[in-house]
Amino acid sequence: MSIEHPSFGKLEDDRIIIFDTTLRDGEQSPGFSMNINEKIRMAEALTELGVDVLEAGFAIASPGDFESVKAISESIGQRNDTPVIASLSRAGAMDVLRSAEALRPAKRKRIHIVIATSALHMEHKLRMSPDEVVGATVESVTLARQHADDVEWSAEDATRSDIDFLCRVIEAAITAGATTINLPDTVGYALPEDMERMFTAVRNRVPGIEKVVLSTHNHNDLGLGVANTIAAIRAGVRQVETTINGIGERAGNASLEEIVMAVRTRHDAIPRSNNIKTTSLLRVSKLLSTITGFDVQPNKAIVGRNAFAHEAGIHQDGVLKNAATYEIMTPESVGWAKNSLVLGKHSGRAAFRDKLRTLGYGEIGDNQLNDAFNRFKRLADAKKVVFDDDVVALVDDEVMRDHERIRFVSLDLHAGSKAPPRAELELEIDGAVSSAVSTGDGPVDATFNAIQQIFPHTATLQLFSVGAVTEGTDAQAKVTVRLEENGKLVDGQGADTDTIVAAARAYVHALNKLLVKRVRTEPQALSA
Repeated sequence: MSIEHPSFGKLEDDRIIIFDTTLRDGEQSPGFSMNINEKIRMAEALTELGVDVLEAGFAIASPGDFESVKAISESIGQRNDTPVIASLSRAGAMDVLRSAEALRPAKRKRIHIVIATSALHMEHKLRMSPDEVVGATVESVTLARQHADDVEWSAEDATRSDIDFLCRVIEAAITAGATTINLPDTVGYALPEDMERMFTAVRNRVPGIEKVVLSTHNHNDLGLGVANTIAAIRAGVRQVETTINGIGERAGNASLEEIVMAVRTRHDAIPRSNNIKTTSLLRVSKLLSTITGFDVQPNKAIVGRNAFAHEAGIHQDGVLKNAATYEIMTPESVGWAKNSLVLGKHSGRAAFRDKLRTLGYGEIGDNQLNDAFNRFKRLADAKKVVFDDDVVALVDDEVMRDHERIRFVSLDLHAGSKAPPRAELELEIDGAVSSAVSTGDGPVDATFNAIQQIFPHTATLQLFSVGAVTEGTDAQAKVTVRLEENGKLVDGQGADTDTIVAAARAYVHALNKLLVKRVRTEPQALSA
């Protein structure tokens, strides 16, 4: 049976709406943070990927969150191919009105309201009776419908809620005007059979349920986020809420790339369709890793670097004879390709810009292009061979971090066994260049001490990790730095053929993340 939806028109039976909450629930991950320009770049990538609904943030959480939702509504939300732009709200007038104001510029907008429905949450967190929760639901959804035709209502901790009360409050939300009903597994407690049972009961018992879109939002505390999402789809859900790389609170959310490829690969068992351009999955995954400073684990499904690697001899023999023996999807279908030799030191700007387009960067401003191109020329002089991954690493450093308050300028290092290492460092802070000279127990320590002199801070180093972007002794080093300040964790990354320069870039990246974290606040009763 088709559904008539205010944002999507007539939805055919096999259509699944992909709701992405990377910029809202995903950004709540410990250590993750994005400034407004990074959120806009990520929103652009998600739009190009083909998501149907883009949850831009939680408008009332902080002035920065409000500005991010507004900026995405003004830029992404004005396009003809725009996804629906959503903002999260608690079930209160101030939250709803703040979301409505932030979403005002968007052509297609959704106010997303959440309130807890489990006895545990109602008693100990909300301190509200079931009747009060129903009342707050009706009031907030009614208010939201005055500002948007598309209103989603979510029952936080739905999977641990009494089914009779859950059906009652869902009916109230639909009567008040909700067009999407979302039943989240907020704490990752459910099993797949629990999801099928809950959604089947709701579909059979709630009047008017056939007129709205049912949605699922699953956390991964028991590693079942994707499995529970698939179970919900098979039970009749029409919208799935996901994040890139599965990021999110605690153990994260159901991963967009895993759900999409499961539906595509097992279309025999899950005959559903969506609008995701799967060949862009890897690029968007890597972009998120660059922005947040968090790499996915090597064995991560779909986008981990080992996802299509075969080491066992019997596997290698089978793949060489017929790839289908051990590969249920092709690497190319999700954006993987062999490291390809790209440009040389004699290549010009036009060729470099064309390569960036093929790598998924779209249009880059002239100033950003010049900075990235100059760094590429230095890299081409230093390396025998320049690969696509090398270009991605340096462009992410130059282009993705163009709007950061603190920027690396230069480092001159003197190190050896005869004297303490000495670092001469230059940083640009809010447009002004400052310098410092410092010593330390080693070259990295000396460099970090110089950063401390230029930009005093109380953060402590929790992690220092070095890897290689590609193969060979001349490979670029990729350094990850984790800082902690007042319980807030941030990761920064940097790449360079000089490991100490990469370390300096990573530390500066982490400091910029910390500046974003300092100004972000979290309202009480934060959502699903």
